[in-house]
Amino acid sequence: MTDNRNTILAVILSGLVLIAWQYFYNMPQMERQRAQSQTQAELSKSSPQTAPGSTTPQPGSTPSATTPAGQPGAAAPVVSRDAAISASPRIKIETPRVSGSISLKGARIDDLSLEKFRDTVDPKSPAIVLFSPSNTAHPYYAEFGWVAAPGSTARLPDRDTVWQQEGSGGLTPSNPVTLKYDNGEGLTFRRTIAMDDRYLFTIKDDVTNAGSAPVTLYPFALISRHGTPEVSGYYILHEGLIGYLGDKGLQEHGYKAVAEAPVLGNGGRGFEFNVTNGWLGITDKYWAAALLPDTSARLKARFLAEPGAKVRYQADYLQDPQTIAIGGTGSANARLFAGAKEAGVVGINFPLAGHGGYNKQLGLNHFDLLIDWGWFYFITKPMFLALDYFFHLFGNFGVSILLVTLLIKLLFFPLANKSYESMAKMKSVQPQLQALKDKYPDDRQKQQQEMMEIYRKEKINPIAGCLPIALQIPVFFSLYKVLFVTIEMRHAPFYGWIKDLSAADPTNLFNLFGLLPFDPTHIPVIGYYLALGVWPIIMGITMWIQMKLNPTPPDPTQKMIFDWMPLIFTFMLAGFPAGLVIYWAWNNLLSVIQQSYIMRKNGVKVELLDNLKATFTPKKAAEKT
Repeated sequence: MTDNRNTILAVILSGLVLIAWQYFYNMPQMERQRAQSQTQAELSKSSPQTAPGSTTPQPGSTPSATTPAGQPGAAAPVVSRDAAISASPRIKIETPRVSGSISLKGARIDDLSLEKFRDTVDPKSPAIVLFSPSNTAHPYYAEFGWVAAPGSTARLPDRDTVWQQEGSGGLTPSNPVTLKYDNGEGLTFRRTIAMDDRYLFTIKDDVTNAGSAPVTLYPFALISRHGTPEVSGYYILHEGLIGYLGDKGLQEHGYKAVAEAPVLGNGGRGFEFNVTNGWLGITDKYWAAALLPDTSARLKARFLAEPGAKVRYQADYLQDPQTIAIGGTGSANARLFAGAKEAGVVGINFPLAGHGGYNKQLGLNHFDLLIDWGWFYFITKPMFLALDYFFHLFGNFGVSILLVTLLIKLLFFPLANKSYESMAKMKSVQPQLQALKDKYPDDRQKQQQEMMEIYRKEKINPIAGCLPIALQIPVFFSLYKVLFVTIEMRHAPFYGWIKDLSAADPTNLFNLFGLLPFDPTHIPVIGYYLALGVWPIIMGITMWIQMKLNPTPPDPTQKMIFDWMPLIFTFMLAGFPAGLVIYWAWNNLLSVIQQSYIMRKNGVKVELLDNLKATFTPKKAAEKT
């Protein structure tokens, strides 16, 4: 029964893949939280050392990017976000996608909310908060400016400097704002901030020297995040510090990796890079903040973790120094992306993609990799593009999943047909194979020789039955990746009770679909596998029907595997995103139709109805029959 062995092997391998998926991607939550707590405690106890003789300034060496002067590591009182925002004069930010403000104290961009995206599927829920000021529970901000050369006594603006606005009005796509600071010693600083209608800030810093001596300054930019944020904890998704740094390529370092990195020369732990044509920042699952310097600028870039009451993570860069002569002016340009990782906005670098975004518009170095497409991007990106195309045609990502699944079936139709034809032929020769066993009951080698001869004559490939499952696995993984990492799928509804295709089916059999007031998924250890909603049940039924399409295996062990496999898979996949479960159920149904057609075409009886009837017929009655 080589065909049965091959099919069982394929099923077992698929099960092992799914078990590994659960183990590596869904179970590390508790370990991740424990490791983060330990890392933060250890880093807070550590004391970064400054290398003797260090002569290069760094972003963060000025008071504007460190803890309060004279209080290294001191914990400032935590206030509400509203209180922190109202504590300093501000310039309002108002664009179609972003709202917030720029603090005139320190000239930081530290108050941003993403109006297009909400905390929950309820459109009235609060907007996603990206940036928050210092002294809040989760400080997160961007800062730009100048660092003085070693030995310089020039007075530079820092985090306590209150800038003055030239002109009036808030920051909008049609109205840039200009800030001014005079240090009283001959240096006048002007900062012009512009913003487009998406998520891009453009910053131009000018320094005019009306003093009595030249001054050497280094332009810098940084993104700072205080405290280790809660991350999803899935190995298929990077969250933390990220950048594409010239010839160093893509650099992805999680918070723990940065916190445990070597001690840097100027304090803290982290990684340093001397590159040209780079960008860097901090990414979450759906949101990111990234510094986008001129592609020709030479950068001394860092990923940094500094100890304190909260570990401070920072992505920053320092550019080459500028010596500003008496009566001269120095200028520096910077850009900041702060928003949602929408593929059409960030850019998707793929042939015929049509999504240039900032990656193409600004000539950036693989900025599309801000979205974690994964190692199998050559499958993931086309999957997303196909889903996105049909979404724009029909306005529903669930419909897109159904149509893309159908297209995949059509694309692999010739291969699948050969597979099903081979399976049908194997069923037709079962009497011959059984006769071989009866003829050579004690000679396994002779059985195999005669069996292979039958396969050769009938042109049967004994491993062809594995092909449909083998083809389904990469599609399954790529669709899972798209559903999990792309913001376009976040809160994307289907029909009925499915309001978010990227989340599990919200219904649950174990609380009678909401009649009982408890959530079974919160039960420790086994809760994840109790997310048995309507769509997982539909998926399990379609898988069971697909199994019943084949003749009942004569071996009791094989029969038990086939009988229990749909139930096991149903519980294992129940907590997966609803979009993935819908795909699996629809794919099963299409497979049943396709396999039935091929079996009829090859003159093999479709035993589905007989097998279903036998399942519900009492054993004694079946034996009498």
